[in-house]
Amino acid sequence: MARVEQAVILCGGLGSRLGALTTQTPKPLLPVAGQPFLEILIAEIARQGISRILLLAAFASEQVRAFAAALPASLGLDITVDIAVEPERAGTGGAIWHARDRLDETFFLFNGDSWFDLPLADLAAALPDDSSLVGALSLRRLPEAGRYGVVTLKGDRIDQFAAAAPRAGEPALVNAGVYLFRRALVDVLSAPCSLEQDVLPRLAEAGRLIGHVAEGYFLDIGIPADYARAQTEIPARRRRPALFLDRDGVVNIDHGHVGSIDRFDWIEGAPEAIRLANRLGFYVFVVTNQAGIGRGLYSEADYFGLRRHIRDGLAVVGAHIDDERFCPFHPEATIEAYRQASDWRKPEPGMLLDLMTHWPVDRARSLMVGDRESDLAAAAAAGIPGFLFKGGDLAAFVGDLLKSRA
Repeated sequence: MARVEQAVILCGGLGSRLGALTTQTPKPLLPVAGQPFLEILIAEIARQGISRILLLAAFASEQVRAFAAALPASLGLDITVDIAVEPERAGTGGAIWHARDRLDETFFLFNGDSWFDLPLADLAAALPDDSSLVGALSLRRLPEAGRYGVVTLKGDRIDQFAAAAPRAGEPALVNAGVYLFRRALVDVLSAPCSLEQDVLPRLAEAGRLIGHVAEGYFLDIGIPADYARAQTEIPARRRRPALFLDRDGVVNIDHGHVGSIDRFDWIEGAPEAIRLANRLGFYVFVVTNQAGIGRGLYSEADYFGLRRHIRDGLAVVGAHIDDERFCPFHPEATIEAYRQASDWRKPEPGMLLDLMTHWPVDRARSLMVGDRESDLAAAAAAGIPGFLFKGGDLAAFVGDLLKSRA
């Protein structure tokens, strides 16, 4: 399957169980540790390679619109955030139906009031190349269902929704609220309709849904007790160690100023190393000097095109780079706009420090891997250990380093 680039987020609920908190504010915009919950959710989605966000709004949509306009600059990420507003209250399925002309052929769907911390690449891989299947749903196994709807499986197909709830204390599979859908979902929607109550049960009965059982942290802020838990649990969960990687000579073979796809070759084991770091709960950041831009050997547009190529290649093996910084400046650059000293150019630590400003990095467990002493000097100046990679299999090189810090 091609890399999925769109996430659609349901933001139209009234949040009535939260009482006065949501009389004026859409539930997804409620603050969690001083940051709108929806901003946290989108950051967690975007770091896994999703570049286009579509918000489905209803109640207080003008607040969601203002939020969407400000968000890319606030997060500092290369994403677009759009909004579709229901003309009237249409339910979760109806909201998707009204936005049908703005959906990609394949898209992730999220509830705007919950976070399930799972690798999205695994959910994408769970959907076979079979056009009769409409989507794949993430499922969680709980000691007991509690307030969540029960799901049953027959093989990898979802068999039933809202089956008779198990008795208290009996384990159950529940819908975790993260979906991967084909646009064919629109064919079974109408306005109004409920995705959960009207549409998913019919698709399950027809054998058109895959169930993907996953583990991971989950929190739904829909009731006061869980919203209160979110204030401390979510910041703690998002605080992760980081693997900082130089690019040329670590991620790819350094042919000298690699600025185009035709000159890019993976270092042995690089995609696997990045995937391992993802699975062990590390942020993966690339920090790369790109003096070739300043010297006119290739452009910033070339650099971004190659970055997309790298991310597409990683998606094939279920891996992703969370964020990246590059420095095109050099004191001897031939292009005047880039001819300057910069504290982002390694051995200065600016790129690492900027990433640690934008992401909740656990510095004590983080590390840098580079192929030059300047990489290690930048790491030391940023307060993290650096390790010199001299070639070979990158996955073998970083494996024990990561596992000792995970």
